Amino acid sequence: MATLARLQARSTSVAHQYYYRNSVVDIFRKKENDAAVKIQSWFRGCQVRAYIRYLHRVATIIQKQWRGYLGRQHYQLIVKLAYYTMKMNLYNAMAVRIQRRWRGYQIRKYCFNYFYFKEYLKAVSETNDAVREALEEFAEMKEREEKKADLEREEKKRDYQARKMHYLLSTKQIPGIYNSPFRKDPDPWELRLQQAKPLTHRRPKVKPKHSVSLSSWLACTSARSFPPSGILPPIDRKRCQGPFRDVSEVWEQRYKPLEPTLRVAEPMDGLKEARAQLQRQEWTRNVNDNMFLPFSSYHKNKKYIPTMHLSSKYGPDAYGSQHFRDENPKKWICDKDFQTVLPSFDLFSKYGKLYSKAGQIV
Repeated sequence: MATLARLQARSTSVAHQYYYRNSVVDIFRKKENDAAVKIQSWFRGCQVRAYIRYLHRVATIIQKQWRGYLGRQHYQLIVKLAYYTMKMNLYNAMAVRIQRRWRGYQIRKYCFNYFYFKEYLKAVSETNDAVREALEEFAEMKEREEKKADLEREEKKRDYQARKMHYLLSTKQIPGIYNSPFRKDPDPWELRLQQAKPLTHRRPKVKPKHSVSLSSWLACTSARSFPPSGILPPIDRKRCQGPFRDVSEVWEQRYKPLEPTLRVAEPMDGLKEARAQLQRQEWTRNVNDNMFLPFSSYHKNKKYIPTMHLSSKYGPDAYGSQHFRDENPKKWICDKDFQTVLPSFDLFSKYGKLYSKAGQIV
């Protein structure tokens, strides 16, 4: 019991001591944990860096081998191109040498042959002389023709002028203006006026209008139709042997008139004309659908419908049937007269008041 009492008396101090020791141990445990983490991180960093260096070395070796292979391939291609270029240059040089030799031979043989060139120039000069002479002759001929045409044109102009001035010709009683009595010889225009005929104005001819009908076109009788089959003189030759038809029959078959269809033969307004003709026939026959049957009782039960002209409460209006100016004051609705909007015509208001039927003034 004494021991238990002592333990209970020391419980508070034991608890404080336990808490203190645990707190000191926690501080050392945290420091040791941080130190272990730092050591592990350093070791793992060294390990990763070593592995990365290893990977770099391996990648460098692989890239070195691949780039070497690509470089050797590219170098081989360059060498092939250089070899091909050298070979083509050699072939071109050989071809140029062959062409130079052949062209030199051809030029010396054919182009710059002195004797051949001399003969050619001589022939060209002779041809040029002949052409020049022909051109000079042609120019002289054209000049003569132009002069002749000018003279003819002037002569026609003078003749036309003389025909226009034919009224100035001298007569036996009165001398003309070109036949002055103070001159020894008459003027040349006087002689020209004597030889010329007076100018008369011709009336323009009216060309008849060509009317081509369908029947004439189908019968091939108009100018715009197919060429007619004329009768040609017989040819004195033997008839061709074989199953050939006669020439007249062939020509008749070739130029026979056309047989138009019903659509072409009929006029374009045939339907309109047929309708008009049918309407005229109905008017002449007096066709009426509502037939009047005097001896039957059909129309007795039918109601009579008067027209608007006769159904007015003021009675039938005779305007337009008997007279045009009828005034019946008994039928007026009011005593006032109609007011006219526009003024009346004086001439119409004086009609039948100032003039009689015989045309005399009243």
